[in-house]
Amino acid sequence: MNITQIRSLIAIAETRSFTVAAQRIGITQSAMSQAIAGLEENLAVKLLVRQPDGVFLTAFGERALEHAQRAMKHLAAIQTEAAIEAGQPLMSLRLAAFASVYATILPRLIARFRVLYPDIHLTLLESDDSEIENLLAAGHVDLGVVLNPAPQDNALLLGQDEWMAIFPRSHHLARRKNVSLADLAGQPFVLATGGCRIHAQSLLADAGLTLSDIRIRVRDWSSAIALVGAGEGISLVPESALQGHDRMAGQKSLATARLKPGLFRQFGLRASLADKKSHAARLFWEMAKRRMA
Repeated sequence: MNITQIRSLIAIAETRSFTVAAQRIGITQSAMSQAIAGLEENLAVKLLVRQPDGVFLTAFGERALEHAQRAMKHLAAIQTEAAIEAGQPLMSLRLAAFASVYATILPRLIARFRVLYPDIHLTLLESDDSEIENLLAAGHVDLGVVLNPAPQDNALLLGQDEWMAIFPRSHHLARRKNVSLADLAGQPFVLATGGCRIHAQSLLADAGLTLSDIRIRVRDWSSAIALVGAGEGISLVPESALQGHDRMAGQKSLATARLKPGLFRQFGLRASLADKKSHAARLFWEMAKRRMA
């Protein structure tokens, strides 16, 4: 029994997929299949069963998983105590981002980083984008995800998100596939910020327009989507905020349209301005750079 076998069992239990699990821990699908086959042969017990909707643990597999998870925690503890005994400084990484990035882009990067560097203590902070800029400037975090980074920021681009207009099905703009910001300016509006300084009101202001009829102000994108579905007005939200809502009953009463010309918000990983990247920050940066490539 080896560490790759233990990590493979945990990853498959979490993802229910050999392909995704192999990507998570950084080995090929063939190597993972061999690892699990070898573990089952060594134990002489079936751990997994393949079904049309995924890979599932057997009853014994569930019990084995608990031991595997404890084993990995104990291994990390051994590495930590060994570093202390050897007088080596324990590495830590402080990462700040806003909620929608934690919900979309960061989970896979964080999971991969934990697999590669289980001995690095990772502290995750959620804040709004303007506060993240302040945290980076003061050196209170090592890395932060910022919105629409400027070229001189030397940020690592992690992705982008298109702004989408949403309407109640009964709204006269609901039949259109594309709308302009000017089309939205005078409509009854549900304004959501997502905890960021860039939102519908700021986008229209940059275009020389004004939202003249803001009926409701909320922070969460999901609240705005629900309110629009209830007929309280129209809104402008990131496309990622609509993911998952297509299966909700409220989404049946929604219509969406892209902006013409299209508008996007970009997410960039930036290092603290207070000093050079720490070793842990460089490791996360290089890992993220490889994943983005």
